[in-house]
Amino acid sequence: PYDYNYTAPFAHHFHVPPGPLIHNSWVYNSVGDGNNEATANNTVATISDEARGEILRKFQSFKQFDVIEDVSDHHFVHANSSMEQHSKHWAKRIQGEWKSLEKDLPDSIFVRVYESRIDLLRAVIIGAKGTPYHDGLFFFDVFFSSGYPHVPPQVHYHSGGLRLNPNLYSSGKVCLSLLNTWTGHQNEQWIPGVSTILQVLVSIQGLILVAKPFFNEPEYAHLSNSQYGEISSLKYNEDTFILSLRTMIYIMRRPPKNFKDFVAGNFCSRAHDILVACKAYIDGAQVGCVVKGGAQDVDQGDSSSSVQFRTSLAAFVNMLVNEFTQVGAKDCDKVFPLTAVGNSSSEMLTTVGNPSGVKLTAVGNMSGEMVAAVGNASGEMLVAAASIP
Repeated sequence: PYDYNYTAPFAHHFHVPPGPLIHNSWVYNSVGDGNNEATANNTVATISDEARGEILRKFQSFKQFDVIEDVSDHHFVHANSSMEQHSKHWAKRIQGEWKSLEKDLPDSIFVRVYESRIDLLRAVIIGAKGTPYHDGLFFFDVFFSSGYPHVPPQVHYHSGGLRLNPNLYSSGKVCLSLLNTWTGHQNEQWIPGVSTILQVLVSIQGLILVAKPFFNEPEYAHLSNSQYGEISSLKYNEDTFILSLRTMIYIMRRPPKNFKDFVAGNFCSRAHDILVACKAYIDGAQVGCVVKGGAQDVDQGDSSSSVQFRTSLAAFVNMLVNEFTQVGAKDCDKVFPLTAVGNSSSEMLTTVGNPSGVKLTAVGNMSGEMVAAVGNASGEMLVAAASIP
């Protein structure tokens, strides 16, 4: 229903994944091996069925809430928090919140707290269906200062150098009224004695990791339901989905401590759905409208994804398949109908699937060289510079 020739209301490099994120970018080297030979050779060693079964067993037995010991990689581990400074009321309040978390956490949020540092907490939120964050893992570290609960907790997002939401900065800052890091009505801000960390986590899930994050930016909120705004929102979701895929790779390569089994099991079990969604998007479906099995949600309308996005996504899939295979996912290369003639060092990648049924050919590599796509919705040539980290 939207005219994609309409000019977006702001400057944004849609569909061209950003360049190098940080000096020692995680993208190029998998943790533990110091190189990326698996990707370069376009072959990845698969694990045994027994090992895969063990990964899934650990994942299925992973507790939603647990008390653990190792705090060494927590963002706030060096925060000035001497236990002697805290009152008994402070400790009792936090331990009371532990009980609430253990009992009331939504199925898509998992939490670890620390026996020796009750001022720290780590949570992971699974991206919801119907959003550009679907099936992804988003980690947050929390610090309860000596002023808690009179002041809100401090929250840090594990961004990997990416900004995939107006409220989640690449620095890790989380903008949320409940944390008093964003403006809001008085009843939306932290209320001592009433507000809780459970409310914070549910708010991040329900107010930040949403279906249309573009409108979380106050400057664009008024554009909701306008053609101008909806086109921009669709394109923002396309960029966001690619950033979410990059976040998946970041998390698989550097899983936070105490969550390694959860990360591997999550992507081992969800790889099929993620790749089926990628195929549907390359075939023209809108980001977020794919339901389980690859079908498109008819309530999402008949708008199709942009050619630029499909080109960038097609060029990214090989890396995604490699990473999923390394964490135990089975037959990923069969799920996605992708024929790679060559490897990630600038040889040809061919995939079938766009709205016109024309073959899409991408020539490029995984390190930011040129990607050329033949066969878009109008049958014309598109050349997009795509930096695929």
